Amino acid sequence: MSAAMDTESTYSGYSHYSGHSKKAHRQGRDRHKSPRSKDGSRSEKSVTIQTPPAEPLLGNDASRAEEGQDDNWGETTTAITGTSEHSISQEDIARISKDLEDSVGLDCKRYLGLTVAAVLGLLVFLTPIAFILLPQILWRDDLEPCGTVCEGLFISVAFKLLILLIGTWALFFRQPKADLPRVFVFRALLLVLIFLFVFSYWLFYGVRILDSKDTNYHGIVQYAVSLVDALLFIHYLAIVLLELRQLQPMFTAKVVRSTDGESRYYSLGHLSIQRAALVVLENYYRDFTVYNPALLTASKSRAAKHMAGLKVYNVDGPGNNASGQSRAMIAAAARRRDSSHNELYYEEADHERRVKKRRARLVVAVEEAFTHIKRLQAEEQQKAPGEMMDPREAAQAIFPSMARALQKYLRTTRQQQYHSMESILQHLSFCITNNMTPKAFLERYLNPGPTLQYDRDRWFSKQWTLVSEEAVTSGLQDGVVFVLKCLDFSLVVNVKKIPFIKLSEEFIDPKSHKFVLRLQSETSV
Repeated sequence: MSAAMDTESTYSGYSHYSGHSKKAHRQGRDRHKSPRSKDGSRSEKSVTIQTPPAEPLLGNDASRAEEGQDDNWGETTTAITGTSEHSISQEDIARISKDLEDSVGLDCKRYLGLTVAAVLGLLVFLTPIAFILLPQILWRDDLEPCGTVCEGLFISVAFKLLILLIGTWALFFRQPKADLPRVFVFRALLLVLIFLFVFSYWLFYGVRILDSKDTNYHGIVQYAVSLVDALLFIHYLAIVLLELRQLQPMFTAKVVRSTDGESRYYSLGHLSIQRAALVVLENYYRDFTVYNPALLTASKSRAAKHMAGLKVYNVDGPGNNASGQSRAMIAAAARRRDSSHNELYYEEADHERRVKKRRARLVVAVEEAFTHIKRLQAEEQQKAPGEMMDPREAAQAIFPSMARALQKYLRTTRQQQYHSMESILQHLSFCITNNMTPKAFLERYLNPGPTLQYDRDRWFSKQWTLVSEEAVTSGLQDGVVFVLKCLDFSLVVNVKKIPFIKLSEEFIDPKSHKFVLRLQSETSV
């Protein structure tokens, strides 16, 4: 397999091959593949997903080892392979298809919950109106006169229903941010409470008013007003349980990304585990730098190289006593392992030197490119001798002068997969339109930003899995640990309770601030 990889890497670095060399190369690669096809157990259980073709400017060559290249490698290398760096097994593909099927069930559950809430809300708003209109429809001739006070209650009911409608729309009818694995307990309890409350009012109304055909219409209107008042109090209770209760910080959550160890701290209130996970994910896309798997390939290759140097062979056979020689070989391998920190030090120093050098070239190239643009004022646009351009055309005009320096810098820092040529042109035209400086243009590329800064459809995880030993509907407690998993990495969340703080007061009299100058014989005053 290593021979096949060597052949593939050789193929990625060529510039011009003759027809004979291509044929010999293809025959050599077939010879290397022939023993692999015989035992073919690995090739039948895994599949490689090819990355989509990149833009002509920024090829996705993060899998190539760039440490051994000089600064002018781009002038002699013209061919780029399409080898992918992501591979998953057939079991993972089956799991992904199962997740897609489960997502259909989640959509049905979400729409079912919205339908139940909408029907219940419609019943709540129509109930007071029905209480007032049914006597007028069924036994209008037998009703007592309403009077001035009763007619004033109609205005009270109308405005209270309007306030309740606006508050319900603001609190409940909002676009959902996520599909949670379990129901929201407090919201479900509120729905059950409202249903029982309205059912009780209807039951009393049917027994005491409809059956007896009560003629006291003023009392019926007051009964409807009491229902609206109770609904307003339930809405206030919903605001306390759903919004205000979680505002006071009670816990501190440490979030660690499993791949590179990047961590953040967040303050959380009284939340369930699933809602705390939702808060963590919302802050993750804003605060954490974008996940870059290309940065981990160098450390993995270095670790594999060092592990390969720790092999010990017994050349005298298993029957001979060669313990002394084996201990000597183990000691030599240990010394080689201990010297690996020198390799890491010089490797990182060389990488930092290359990054600083290409960063300086990029800054100079961008500043020179921006000097060729001048914004025309309103009075200058009529008498401008040259050809006028819009921001898009201006960006396309100055982009070639900085493209090579930007390409080399993004490849060195392994960011080329996040920036296509179209996205760079859009950002450049945006900076030109808003009269931004070259430093403002380079801020996106010199400092890796959060995931929200990049393409949403490509770098956002569609599915997250919440793993917890406790029930996800239970509240946060001290020492709770849960994990949020996606396809490439996971977020480990450790919850700690904020300790109780006791403050004491100490009064200092302002008149007590008196000082004395102490003079000594050595003092030069």
